[in-house]
This record gives sequence, C-alpha cells and structure tokens, in this order.
Amino acid sequence: MTLFLAFWLLPMLRLVEVGASGPSGAAAYLAVLTNRHYFTSLMSTLLLSAAVTLATLMISSLVGLFLQRNRFTGKALLLSMLTFPLAFPGVVVGFMVIMLAGRQGLIGVVTNWLFGDAWVFAYSLGGLFLGYLYFSIPRVILTVMAAAEKLDPALEEAARSLGADSLRVFVDIVLPALAPALVSSGAICFATSVGAFGTAFTLATNIDVLPMAIYNEFTSYANFSMAAALSIVLGAITWLVLALARSWSGNAAGAAA
Repeated sequence: MTLFLAFWLLPMLRLVEVGASGPSGAAAYLAVLTNRHYFTSLMSTLLLSAAVTLATLMISSLVGLFLQRNRFTGKALLLSMLTFPLAFPGVVVGFMVIMLAGRQGLIGVVTNWLFGDAWVFAYSLGGLFLGYLYFSIPRVILTVMAAAEKLDPALEEAARSLGADSLRVFVDIVLPALAPALVSSGAICFATSVGAFGTAFTLATNIDVLPMAIYNEFTSYANFSMAAALSIVLGAITWLVLALARSWSGNAAGAAA
C-alpha cells in the first residue's frame, strides 16, 4: 500500500490537479475531443495502434504456432533472433527504421536502383508502423507459443477424422483455444503502441501522434496543464483497453473450455 500510494496514486492525483489548473480548468480534459489538433493526434494514435495490433496478431499467431509445432536445425537461434528486439529501447528501433527506410536507407537505395525513385517512409506513420511492429511481434510470439504448448492435439485429430480441413480446424479448434492469449497480448500490444514515445520521437518529422503532442506541450510551449490533461486522457484510454481485454480474455477462456 505504501508503494502504491507513493509511486502511483499520489503522482496521479497531482497530475489530475495540474491538468485542471490551466485557463480552461477541468474542460482541458475534453480538449482531445474539442481541439482539432489533439483530436487528429488521438485518432492517428488509435488507428496506428489498432493496425499494429492486428498485423502483429496475424504474423505472430502463424509464426508462434509454426515454431511450437516444428523441430528443425537452428530453431533456437531463430527464436533468439526473433525475440532480440525485446532488448532494444524505442530510440534504437527508430534508428533501425531510418537505416532501413530513411533517406539513405536500404529500401531507398534498392528502389532507386530498380525504379529510379527512392522510397522513403521512415519519417511518416508508415515508418512508425514498421517500428512498432518490430518490437511488438516478439512479445506476442512468446505468448502464442506458451498458449499453443497447452493445446490438446487430440481435438485437432478428432476434427480431421470427421472431415474438417486445415482451415476449419484452425478456425474452430485452434483459434478459440488461443483466444485468451491473443486478446491479452493484443491489448498489451495496443497499449504499448498508444503510449510509445522513443520511436516516435526518433522519427517525428511528419508524425502527429498523441505522445508527441504531449511532449511538445510540455517542452516547446511550457503548457504543463494541457500536457497533464492529455497524459491523463491517454492513460485512461490505455487502462480501459486493458480492463476490457481482461474481461474478454476471461470470457474467451470460458468459451474455449
């Protein structure tokens, strides 16, 4: 309780107080809806995070199932390479995206040689999507592998013996069993993407997401009250997503059982 009060509750209460201390008062918490710039930043953040989450779940589900169910030479090395991004901070991930899709990046060099036009997208939402995807996939792969290890192969064999094809087995047997893990890991992926700052800061040439808006309000304009209000709104959205995921993952686990 002491740690909770000292490191979470009291700072959050202070943040709420600062958010309501500006000229707009408590109405500052509605600025994310009434101010066009903040609203655009919020929508960009939510849509980007949703796209990253969906792509991550699709890729990680297939890769995680494959790695869990197949044995081959170099599997341990491949798995260690896939999870290596967990060691990188957001700034390093952003730098890697620049090396890949920046003005002097590998993609630009290859496309310029092939088509005479360099493809540069590191400094846009496309680059941020790539960076978020890079550090989200390892987390979900590990969760999918842990969940897939608990699947009962007899259920799939029974479905195949009754004439179900591979797609039907995956949709009716495997996917419902993995649903709790996918929901919980997807929620964490979404929440991480919503609040990620380091990668966005590194690539923030043409990027308008809410963490960057909060940073600019705090550092460039010294608008502490608005920065605090936007921080509370961003935190509330993240908390809501995680709470819904806990509820849905529980229901999905019951349905799968």
